[in-house]
Amino acid sequence: MPGPITRSIGYGLAAAATLLGLYFAVLTLVSGWSFAQNQFSQFWYFILSLAGGFGVQIGLYNYLKNLIHSGYSGGKVLGVTGTASTAAMISCCTHYLANLLPILGTVGLVTFVAQYQIELFWVGLLFNLGGIFYILNRIIKFSTTSTSAFGGQQV
Repeated sequence: MPGPITRSIGYGLAAAATLLGLYFAVLTLVSGWSFAQNQFSQFWYFILSLAGGFGVQIGLYNYLKNLIHSGYSGGKVLGVTGTASTAAMISCCTHYLANLLPILGTVGLVTFVAQYQIELFWVGLLFNLGGIFYILNRIIKFSTTSTSAFGGQQV
């Protein structure tokens, strides 16, 4: 049976793959497979970075959740971390608005999003990094707190 770190890495890889699948599914449904391939070839470094950051957050979140459940702690830390992680996940997908909003009939917003697509990629990456650092900070604080609370033994 895999350990908590191996499981967390697996969840992270699965989340990153799922986000990439969602990316291709949405773009293919909205604009066709050739458009999805074109967008990916043009912005692959952003897309892979966003998906990787998402996967890292999911992996860290799962690891923190396992620490909390095995460490006799309440769910407050998990809830706050989940909020930050969710905000980062939502931000990483903002560039999809350029392709989805025409369906909703919001041409002005689509023009804005399309014009600032690169900037929105950077915002998504910053939110990803913020979420990663936040969850890492929670893991470190929880590990330190649980070590001192249980007489120097790691829980």
